Amino acid sequence: MNHRLTLPTALLLTVPPLMWAGNAVVGRAVADLIPPMMLNFLRWMMAFFILLPWAWQLLKPASSMWKNWRRYAVLGLLGVGCYNALMYLALHTSTPLNVTLVGASMPMWMLATGALFFNQAIRRVQVLGAVLSLLGVLVVLSRGDLARLANVQLVPGDFYIVLASIAWAFYSWLLSQPKDAPEIRGDWAAFLMAQMVFGLGWAGLLTGGEWALSAKDASASITWGWPLAAALVYVALGPALLAYRCWGLGVQRVGPAVAGFFSNLTPLIAAMLSAAFLGELPHMYHAVAFVLIAAGIVVSSRR
Repeated sequence: MNHRLTLPTALLLTVPPLMWAGNAVVGRAVADLIPPMMLNFLRWMMAFFILLPWAWQLLKPASSMWKNWRRYAVLGLLGVGCYNALMYLALHTSTPLNVTLVGASMPMWMLATGALFFNQAIRRVQVLGAVLSLLGVLVVLSRGDLARLANVQLVPGDFYIVLASIAWAFYSWLLSQPKDAPEIRGDWAAFLMAQMVFGLGWAGLLTGGEWALSAKDASASITWGWPLAAALVYVALGPALLAYRCWGLGVQRVGPAVAGFFSNLTPLIAAMLSAAFLGELPHMYHAVAFVLIAAGIVVSSRR
């Protein structure tokens, strides 16, 4: 890990926010079709079976995964069990504007987690980069009129996004710790499978608790159909497998602090996707926001 941001690495780290933007749109679209914890559990169950042909040997009793089960249990809890489950839950209880706004604090949590728990020094350029990147997000959310942000009201659901951001920050820093056996460290499918094996256990527990607490709530039922099936395929292939693969590689190359700034591309991409689906042309504030977010990434990655 040399912390040097190159163009291939930047492109690699652009894939996760692209997938996450679609994930937020899809999660919002199926919020009335399936409970949030069940959506998270099913997406990872599908991802597990998709990845199984490439990593089935990891399930053998002699696999090094079982010897290091504590590490993968924690990674599975943070990355598989908590992060997206909390985001889906927030989309049930909060507005997309609030969810994106609170989620824009990710670089701050990434820097704070590294400094407090992983002995990482915070550099001035990183703080400056975080401020520039956050300003870019605010420009997108306010549509170029920052006075709009004065009307934003936080609700309890926004707390879930804060928890999700903190969980992702810890997850990303743990990814950068080289504590994996060679057979797992050198195989991306095996490394992700090790997380999913334990993460599905956590996701299953959360789903069971969700059903127990909402047994008498008719809205907690699942409405099966092609829209939900298509949504599950997308969140399993894109935000789960592809995004986690690219994020893991990016973190290994430049570190969690620099990679964290790319998460602020998510609201910009989400705005562009919405504009594309609605047939609206991009506005000048989209360009301003992109410049600010890109400047934050470049500044934060300077040595």
